[in-house]
Amino acid sequence: MGKLYLIQLDGRIYSCRYCHSHLANCNELVSKHFHCRHGKAYLFNTVVNVSVGPHEDRRMTTGLHTVADIYCNCCQQIVGWKYELAHEPAQKYKEGKFILERAKVVDGDSNGNDCYLDSQTVSSDTEDV
Repeated sequence: MGKLYLIQLDGRIYSCRYCHSHLANCNELVSKHFHCRHGKAYLFNTVVNVSVGPHEDRRMTTGLHTVADIYCNCCQQIVGWKYELAHEPAQKYKEGKFILERAKVVDGDSNGNDCYLDSQTVSSDTEDV
């Protein structure tokens, strides 16, 4: 196995709760108004240092979506999912975007200082269990 290269982000970031690898810059945050099995979830335009798993269809509160779990490249923990396809026309804006589960990330700046960016969730996109 080769050497693992991780992207280091600058500024305010979200990192993996388990290994602290950088996952997303706060500037890429689209919405904090999502929900998952473990609580709050945030929608991002782009994320880094993740691997995308196989596609699967999931029924969520906003309809059927084709998604793929995303795994931290460093520790291999599932940290969220990627929206591959939204079957409802009103949900097409999610395609190609990423969800990071709030319980699986920590926020702060690139120096490790907390940002406390959390906000109250008003709407959701919960996976049906």
